[in-house]
Amino acid sequence: MAPKLLIANRGEIACRVIRTARRLGWATVAVYSDADAGARHVRLADEAVRLGPAAARESYLDAAKVLAAAKATGATFIHPGYGFLSENAAFAEACAAAGVTFVGPPPAAIRAMGGKSAAKALMVKAKVPVVPGYHGADQSPDLLQAEADRIGYPVLIKASAGGGGKGMRIVRATGEFAAALASCRREAAASFGDDTVLIEKYLERPRHIEVQVFADTQGHCLYLHERDCSVQRRHQKVLEEAPAPGMTPERRAAMGQAAVNAALAVGYVGAGTVEFIAAQSGEFYFMEMNTRLQVEHPVTEMITGLDLVEWQLRVASGEALPITQAEVPLQGHAIEARLYAEDPDRGFLPSTGQLVHLAFPGGEGVRIDTGVETGDAITPHYDPMIAKLIVHGATRAEALGRLHRALGDTHIVGVENNVAFLQRLVAGEAFSTARLDTGLIEREHDALFPPATPPSDSAWQAVAAVEVTRQAAATRAEAEASGDPTSPWAATDGWRVTGAMPRVVTLRHGAEARAIAVTAHAEPTAVAGTWRLRLVDRTTTVTVVARDAQRHLWLDGEHLLFTVDDPLQRDADAAAGAGGLRAPMPGKVIAWLVEPGAVVKAGTGLIVMEAMKMEHTLTAPADGTVAAFSYGVGEQVPEGAALVEFTATVPN
Repeated sequence: MAPKLLIANRGEIACRVIRTARRLGWATVAVYSDADAGARHVRLADEAVRLGPAAARESYLDAAKVLAAAKATGATFIHPGYGFLSENAAFAEACAAAGVTFVGPPPAAIRAMGGKSAAKALMVKAKVPVVPGYHGADQSPDLLQAEADRIGYPVLIKASAGGGGKGMRIVRATGEFAAALASCRREAAASFGDDTVLIEKYLERPRHIEVQVFADTQGHCLYLHERDCSVQRRHQKVLEEAPAPGMTPERRAAMGQAAVNAALAVGYVGAGTVEFIAAQSGEFYFMEMNTRLQVEHPVTEMITGLDLVEWQLRVASGEALPITQAEVPLQGHAIEARLYAEDPDRGFLPSTGQLVHLAFPGGEGVRIDTGVETGDAITPHYDPMIAKLIVHGATRAEALGRLHRALGDTHIVGVENNVAFLQRLVAGEAFSTARLDTGLIEREHDALFPPATPPSDSAWQAVAAVEVTRQAAATRAEAEASGDPTSPWAATDGWRVTGAMPRVVTLRHGAEARAIAVTAHAEPTAVAGTWRLRLVDRTTTVTVVARDAQRHLWLDGEHLLFTVDDPLQRDADAAAGAGGLRAPMPGKVIAWLVEPGAVVKAGTGLIVMEAMKMEHTLTAPADGTVAAFSYGVGEQVPEGAALVEFTATVPN
């Protein structure tokens, strides 16, 4: 009988594991919450079991429900993916007690690396270099402040049980420490149920380099080269690549051996990642070990030609690693870009909504890992990742070129997203020349967030031509459905006794509106939404996607948003937008930063919301007075709800 695997996760990793398991002949079981009942991973699996409501704690994080699903379906293996229960030692122990194989490391290894403080002490014994810091059990604020002062600023406060950038704060002066500690602890408690922190020396312009390790049950362990994950925002990775630019064979061997030593020190089995912080001069220090598969594992697969999920399943079945360290391939260069539903221009705030249109690129050296399709929704309950775009080339330059083209061919409508930001990031001088460090995005802020430039005449003409063609097609369809399809009133060619009459379309982009006369129509291509048209100065192919009055245009790799102008609707929208500070997303109020009646300056923090397990501080839009708060601490807030009654100061 074929093995049966339950995937205790969702999204792109669940889809990936299901595909690999099916290729190996394994039967698959998906689990889902009420928010994921129609999700792609549910559709792909052989069977699916409901866990509970949308909230992760009542579904994907409920170990008892996951094990009950395995028992009910006869699954004898559980793959935890990443996130949720993947690094939960108690869950791994519960799997063993239930006679189910946990596709991951032994519980003791998870526990040893799960607490950052204890892991650092263990690494010191294993002679793995660590960053100077405080990892002690005494968590009194006064002691932590004293330790930070002793280490010397800047320091990094980090949740001991954390990951994914949550529960981390950089402190550059002693006077900033207390507020940063309180915020860090709140976020850590909300995300991990544990507000224990550690303090480390913060290296200026460090690189984040991690090493993929793999171990089997026979005691063999090897490393599959390194990945550079330095490009981050809010301590969360944005771009990852392998191999790390500028890595010498000698340093690769040293970091790889240190990673293997770390894994062997805890009796590791399966896929794991040892993360290092590296100085520009080349010194490297252990940060933590992620005792699971990483989101960025595809770049390692692309440069080695290995399937890490297949290795996980084979090792969990008792097989030995199929190659030795000397046989690990290293071919070309790979880069991964994480496509998120978020708004980079608003501090990367998560975005929710239905994916009205979703089109991904293809071709040689391009790979897409995703858990969603057109029509699916990005909800506030889970991480807002849409997909991972991975490219491979013979050289870094070739991979960069493929990534830039692939981003231009990525079309998303329905949620705010980071595709345009990624295009600027990849094309920027810092990334393209591999001047990498974890502060790149902040340092290059002005280049990455340039002032908006007006659309070209070609862009206006393209949208207008497509719009006239769409309107004509709608008129023809209406005429065909009527009782008199040959009526002259149904004509769509603009013919008049005085000659052809141009059709006029009024479009708006931001504050600018143009009335554009069109005498020729666009010709649709074989791909829905894509049009071949002749403009004033050239013939080109464009993609235009309509959503209500909006028209999303992709021309020459650039995404522009136009609106078919309706003055009545514009006035209504302006009226609806009046009022005070509103919630940019669904979430929970976790702190008021001022009291009602406070007189504040523009940019002053007013209220802190938690959404998608991250804290978001909303600030005063202008100088003024906080009249009242509409929601108290601990209350849930829907998207768009008025949070603060605010009166702006009228200039003298």
